[in-house]
Amino acid sequence: MRLTIYGKGCSKCEKLQEYTESAAQALGIDYEVEKVTDMNLIIDAGVMHTPALAVDGELVLEGRIGSISHITELLQAAG
Repeated sequence: MRLTIYGKGCSKCEKLQEYTESAAQALGIDYEVEKVTDMNLIIDAGVMHTPALAVDGELVLEGRIGSISHITELLQAAG
């Protein structure tokens, strides 16, 4: 599973990455994390508010961090 974190690298973006990795590990998912910090690439991906999370190219969370349990649900749904 490809998990993409969109954001400038702020503390919220780092927290989203931490929570996303925790959720993926708890589910036992094989995953790779990609961090996108270039604003042009963020805009090209259709992200209007950061931080944002995409699972296998599909934007699933935008403009907030989300709890670990919420991210777990998103990963299960995308799985």
